[in-house]
Amino acid sequence: MSARFTGKAVLVTGAGSGIGRAVALAFAAEGASVVAAGRTAASLDETVALIEKEGGSAVAVTADVTRSEDVRTLVRRTVEHFGSLDVAVNNAGVFRGGAPVADLPEEDWRTLLDINVTGVFLALQAEIARMREQPTGGAIVNIASNLGAHSRIPGVAGYLTTKAAVSALTRAAALDHIADGIRINAVSPGATATTMSLLPGETEAGRAARMKDASPLGRVSSTAEVAAAVLYLASPDAASVVGSDLVIDGGASA
Repeated sequence: MSARFTGKAVLVTGAGSGIGRAVALAFAAEGASVVAAGRTAASLDETVALIEKEGGSAVAVTADVTRSEDVRTLVRRTVEHFGSLDVAVNNAGVFRGGAPVADLPEEDWRTLLDINVTGVFLALQAEIARMREQPTGGAIVNIASNLGAHSRIPGVAGYLTTKAAVSALTRAAALDHIADGIRINAVSPGATATTMSLLPGETEAGRAARMKDASPLGRVSSTAEVAAAVLYLASPDAASVVGSDLVIDGGASA
């Protein structure tokens, strides 16, 4: 196992399950000290326990990314625990409102915007404010989606819009802050082995059968595969990668 992140402090939002948990575990396995953030303390504690079981270092911090004060406190506590903020992964996001535009409830639309777009914006502001004070700068990876900027399907306009916005915001922030020594990129997963990729009432076996035809690769991506892309973008191996949006979707949007 390599140790690309030994001595680094890494903040991961939405770390209580799915891709966020996989990312937190992967950073810890490569030597990072991890702050696992999210809204549900119990699931964050499970992530921390998994990291500590393997000898890693992590703390759980509850925060709501739609609240600027929560996010600023999250960054402050990361620095208090581990001395710096070297990498941030803005993964917190939701899916709501599987309906055509004309039928999408306004409440679902606002929830998607608040969490998926404003949440990333507020996190970026707090993270950049800290990183630009550090001589070593930092790296930020936002989690977008292959749905939005890269491909579209009917009935999920709200989600598509917010994830396309994350991709655009990532590129804009990358250009604004590379001179501050902060590299900002995005990863856009497609169907991944999480509950979000299951259709209503669908089992994992049913999803596997469906994906044989739905994806050129013939399967969903594993959370570890998505995490590997995040770690690459955050690592010195990607030192000249700025404002990219790396799609991990088995060719679905090719």
